[in-house]
Formats: sequence, structure tokens, C-alpha cells
Amino acid sequence: MTPEVTLRQLRAFMAVLERGSFSEAAEAMHLSQAALSGLVKELEGRLGVRLLDRNTRSVGASVVGAAFEPMVRRVLADLDEALKNITNLKELRRGLVRVAAPETLSCTLLPELIAGYGQRHPGVDIRFDDVPIEGVLAGLHDGSADIGFGPAGVLTDEAVHAHLIRIDPLWVALRPDDPLAASAAVKWKDLRERQLINYMPNLALNVLSNVPPRYHPRDIMAVHRVNTALSMLRVRPGYAICPSMARSLVEGFGLAFRPLLQPTVTWRIAIFARERSCLSPAVESFLDYTLETAADANGDASPRPGGPRKAVAAGISNK
Repeated sequence: MTPEVTLRQLRAFMAVLERGSFSEAAEAMHLSQAALSGLVKELEGRLGVRLLDRNTRSVGASVVGAAFEPMVRRVLADLDEALKNITNLKELRRGLVRVAAPETLSCTLLPELIAGYGQRHPGVDIRFDDVPIEGVLAGLHDGSADIGFGPAGVLTDEAVHAHLIRIDPLWVALRPDDPLAASAAVKWKDLRERQLINYMPNLALNVLSNVPPRYHPRDIMAVHRVNTALSMLRVRPGYAICPSMARSLVEGFGLAFRPLLQPTVTWRIAIFARERSCLSPAVESFLDYTLETAADANGDASPRPGGPRKAVAAGISNK
């Protein structure tokens, strides 16, 4: 049976060896000499061997003690390193946050958000994965992602909560030679004869359910990525729908981008995370930073850390 020893006993043994004196070791450990001597005797008793040779003038390691000393030193060094790492994690000098988001957010919201957090906490490693929303949800479910972003209302895992961070109106991307691009805004009814190049999953449920059926597009080309949709739109007639935050992305393809009205349909964007008690300090701080940034951008419309947070019911709604 392995003897049970304590860290105080091991530290007392090392203190005596390093100082060669019980009195100096006791002073260094802020103990009485009797208390320190008791710790060493307890350790020797638990192990059943003599670790120190004592005489009236000096104290040193016994043969067994000399062999035991480097092992004790390694154990205490490993413990000190582990405690230091815990402190670094707690104080955000180290840490890891694994973030997943669909492409539209990956090209718009996430780069600036991650860069801003990195400036505040340069020791924390942010690993980002741009995947379809199904991949975001799968990562949150299997634990390969700590934080997810996407349309609110898509969660099916009750252990993960959605925190609303932005409500963004949907705009329409058009070829610059489209007559509608000359207008300051576009109505849904003006688009019904054009082909919609759609990358949004659940378009009918999340978008068209908020639009009168008589204005629904008659022709839809389905693609998987927003960049694909915008690339296709550059070379063929039609239109694509994107949240207004994607303006720089749309215009980067040389396309016109206009508000989409009558009705205005909004995209509700959320950050997904588990209960705070399940989060590491780094992940919790990233969640707080996102909520704080959202509150500042929205004029305090979003909840701040510590306030009530309820899962949002709908991903896209009619405003």
C-alpha cells in the first residue's frame, strides 16, 4: 500500500535540505522549529525510512534521502507549474477559445470581433472554424466548439443557450447594371420575376414566411455558400439576399447593395454557449466581450454580462 504523505511534509524536507538547518528552514516556512521537525518526523514515519542525518552541528540527507530528494523536487516543481498554469488561465494570460460560425458571419462580424478580443487578451488562443450552421450546432453538441454564432432560434440542444447580439435587416445584392440598382431601396414585389440565388438554409421558414406569397420569387437557384451566390450574381441576372452587415462583402464583388422593403425582414444573430458554470475563464471572457461589444454597438439594446439571458425563439422575423 502506498504511504500517504502531504505536500507540507515534502516541502519541510526540502527546506531543511536546501538550508542545512532546522531553524533556518522553520523561519523560511513561517513555522516553529518544533512544528517543522514534527513534519519531517511524520514524513519519515509514513515512509518507514530515515531521510535526514542529524547531529549537533549539521543536518544532511541520508543515503535514502539523497535518492529521494530529486524525485521530491520534481513533484514540487510540477505542482508549482500546474498552479502557475491555473493562475494564468484564471487571469487570462493563457487559454483557448474554439469558435464556429457560418460563412456570412465569418466574412463580416467575426474577424473584427476576434481581433478586438485578441488585443484585450493576447495570451488567449482563438481557433476559428467557418462551417455551415449544421457544423456549428454539431460542434457545440460534441464539444469541439466552445462558442457558436448563427441565426437565433436554430438550437435544439437545451444545454446550449442563445444570447441575442444583433438584429440586422436583410438587404438585396444586385448586379450594377440591374435597373433596380438605380433605386435607393428595393421592394420585394419588384424582385418576384428575377431569379433568387439563395445560400440560406430554411429560406422558406426563416425568410419567405415573413413575405406575402404573391411576392415570393418564382425561380430559385440553390447554392451552399454566400461567396458562391455573389460570384454567380456577377455573371448572371438575378439577386441575392444578405444581412446589411455584409455590405463590404457584397460591394467587394462589385455588386450593388440596397435595403429590402415592404416588408422589412430582419436577421436575428445570436452567440451560442453552454451554462457559465461549464465554461473556462477564457471562453466566459470571450462571451462577455461579445455581449459587451454588442451592447455598445446597439446602444445597450443587448443584455450585458450578469443580466437575464433567455434563448431567442425566432431566427428571422418580420419587423
